[in-house]
This record gives sequence, C-alpha cells and structure tokens, in this order.
Amino acid sequence: MADPNFMPGCLTGVKVLDCTQFEAGTSCTQVLAWLGADVCKIENPATGDPGRRVGSSKPHKDDPYFLMYNSNKRSVCVNLKDPRGLQIVKDLAAKADVFMENFAPGAIERLGLGYDVLSKINPKIVYGQVKGFGEGSPFSKNLAFDMIAQAAGGTMSITGDPKGPPVKPGPTLGDTGTGMLMCISILASLYKARDTGKGVRLNIGMQDAMLHYIRNSFAVTHKSHEAAPRAGAGSISGGNPPCNIFPCKPGGPNDFVYIYTSRANPNHWTKLCEVIERKDLMTNPKFATREARVQNELELEEIIAQWTRQRDKYEAMRLVGAAGIPAGAVRDTAELYADPDFVNRRMMQPIQHPEVGAFKAITWPVSFDGNKVTVKPAPLLGANTDQTLKDWLGFSDGDLSKLTAEKVIGPNMVA
Repeated sequence: MADPNFMPGCLTGVKVLDCTQFEAGTSCTQVLAWLGADVCKIENPATGDPGRRVGSSKPHKDDPYFLMYNSNKRSVCVNLKDPRGLQIVKDLAAKADVFMENFAPGAIERLGLGYDVLSKINPKIVYGQVKGFGEGSPFSKNLAFDMIAQAAGGTMSITGDPKGPPVKPGPTLGDTGTGMLMCISILASLYKARDTGKGVRLNIGMQDAMLHYIRNSFAVTHKSHEAAPRAGAGSISGGNPPCNIFPCKPGGPNDFVYIYTSRANPNHWTKLCEVIERKDLMTNPKFATREARVQNELELEEIIAQWTRQRDKYEAMRLVGAAGIPAGAVRDTAELYADPDFVNRRMMQPIQHPEVGAFKAITWPVSFDGNKVTVKPAPLLGANTDQTLKDWLGFSDGDLSKLTAEKVIGPNMVA
C-alpha cells in the first residue's frame, strides 16, 4: 500500500535559496522541494511573489496558480531594499547549496546578489538563472514570458493547422519546460560540487530551451532544407495515415479520440481495418500501401470518422487500444480533475490550504518504490520567516522581534 505521508528525502540536507517568481524558476525549485530539499523562498514583505495575485480574490487569498508551483516550500519575507535585509540574504546564501532566480535581466546583479558576489561568500554554491533569452543573444536584455519563448523558440511555428496561422501550444513549455531543464542541471551540478567543492553558475534562456523540445523538427529541416511544417494533429516527420484526431459522439468540444498507426508496425493498419470492420480497405489500391494512404489521406480519415462518430471517445479508445493500436481519448482538464484514478494513485492529492481551503494538488509524476511524493500546501506569505532564520542562521526571538519591528523582515502570516 502506498504511504500517504511519503517523502523521498533524496535531497535531505540540501538548502535552496529561492529568489524566483511566477513559473519558470519556481517550478524548478518546487521539484527540488518535492525531492527533499529545504527550499527557502525569499519574498517581498509587502507583495510577495507576483504569482500570488494572479486573479486573486479580495480579501487576500493566494491564487491557485501560486499554489500549483510553490508547494512544499518555506516563505521568508525579507526587505531587500534595506541593507540589513540584503545582508540576511547573503548570510542565507552562505549556508545554501543552491541559489535560484528568474528576475528580469540584470535585476539580481543590481541588488548585489550576482554570482560574482555569492560565489565569493560560498564557493560551493550552485547558482541557477532562468532568463528569456540566452547569454550573448541580441535579445538577452528583453523580458519574456512563456508565450514569448514559444514564439521565438519555434514551438508556435510547428503548431496548428497546415493552412492556418501559428498556434501557441497549451502546455507551458517556455516556463515549466525550461524549469525542468534547469532542475536537471542543478542536480548534476550538486553531484559534481560534492566531489570537487566548487560550484557553478547555470544560465538558461527560455528561447534556447524550446529548441531542445523540438529537435525532431530540426531533423526535418535538415533533410528538407525548409522550415518544418505545421501538421495539425499529425506527425511533422511524415505520416502513416490514419494518424489524427477523430470526432466521437455526442459531439462536444472535446469528444475526440486520437488514433495512431505507426510506420514501424504495419500491423497497426491491418488491425484497425479489422476493428472498424472494413477488411476491404486492406486490398483497396487507394489504401493498401502507406504511400497510397498518404495520397488519399482525407478520404481515409473520413472513413475512420464514420466509425468513431458512432461511439463515445472512451469506447473508441478501448476498442482500438485493445487491438494493440495506440489510441487515446481527448480528455479535458475538468474530466482529469474529477477522475478518481489520479487521487487513488496519489498523482492528485486533496489538501487543505489555510486560506483557499480544499484544494487538489498535483505532485511529481515519478514514483519511488511505488510511492508518490506527498504535497504540502504552498506557504502563506512570510509564514516561515522566523523559523527559517532560526534554523539557518540561529537568530534569537529578540533578533526576530527587532527586525520585524524595523521592517527588515516580514510578518509570519498575512491576514
């Protein structure tokens, strides 16, 4: 039976100083927290991470956007405009194994917390930076969010209908996708720093990260010497029809099933003909070969659609999948959020947030000996200021009271 309180503890003892906001850097540090690191999120005492206020209600309640990316962390409010507050962060950095930031270009250096400063304080520190564009890029000083990275990094250009305009992919590849690449690099750097005693400055541009995720498209360009095309729901590297999304009953906005027949397995096509009870298609000259199916793709897709329209997407998925053919119902977020399977497997975990109340949180998808990481609610602004400064820096109650009264550090809770 899965342990409902399981924590992997892979990074127990690793201290992470988190100066991130919104999503790209924040998703990176969240994974480190899930894996057992002590992640101390530094926030402005007055406003906190701007992600707290994305669509938030009045009176103050942290928005679900913030909760999704900041579980299992501590929140420490420090006034970085006060020299004493800045010194506190430097003292925390001296104790940290990892420093992570994704402020606007040049902002962290102007604060006096650049790698040149912190590496002198702590030579072992692994210093991570997420920016919109890579170092040396002509756009390196430009601001960027997820959609900018996806536009400038190529993912939009290969997404959408072949005859339509570029489309922004739904997943936040520019943000969380970049964060995952940084997280992997931090873990590798920690491994090296353990042996060498020397840290490193890691920097990733969100635009550059997008190139990583569309390597197949560059392979297409290498072969064709042209831009990789938009292929709708098909394969950019070439088709083996039918490979597409097909409509199902009752005809709602997400009543579709994806059916994929692979070039690597000719049996997918023959098995599909059996499933839809059209064995005659196997010998029909229009569809008997892959090349013929490519030439007559639209006609073939209509034949498949005639069959899928008579079934709901789950029935279509079951029947096609049972025959050994890759198939997947198009499931929307409401369906997935309500599916008890994800709660039973602890991929989604019902938690109680002190302000928002009941909330279903998504955890790290990797299991450890059958156990999923337990999600702890994202912290209220400044909720862990006192305890973290006691734990990391040994501050006394008197020290904390004085600094709070002088507005160097923030309160423990926000009303």
